Amino acid sequence: MSLFDFFKKKKVELTEEQLKWNKMWELWTEEKVASPYAELMTYQSEINNGGHDQYFSNVENTGDLQKELSTLETILSAKLKANLKKAHKAYLVLEEKEDDEKAEETLEQCDDVFYENEEEINRLLEEYACKIEL
Repeated sequence: MSLFDFFKKKKVELTEEQLKWNKMWELWTEEKVASPYAELMTYQSEINNGGHDQYFSNVENTGDLQKELSTLETILSAKLKANLKKAHKAYLVLEEKEDDEKAEETLEQCDDVFYENEEEINRLLEEYACKIEL
């Protein structure tokens, strides 16, 4: 019996909290999440897929990066807000001078600070998810 068949047979029940969390991400993919949570979810998703460099590049190519950064500043703690600003400065340096080791190192450090404090972002998203109607 495959693992899939095992779980299919088991019919694992998700808690209401888990269902709301999943619904929140579903709404995000449909672009139906309220600001600033939509921006926070984009930030988290992009950082987890490629770090700050990917986040800035993708948002810059698909939307208004300055607006996105301003929105994030309304919800992030002082520590994460400062980290985001530091990462953005390093990103701008790299846009002008592609192989600036100091800027690359700064971006990596900013990624680390994000990961070390990701629980804060998850807490904010969990609070938002709790308000979602199923």
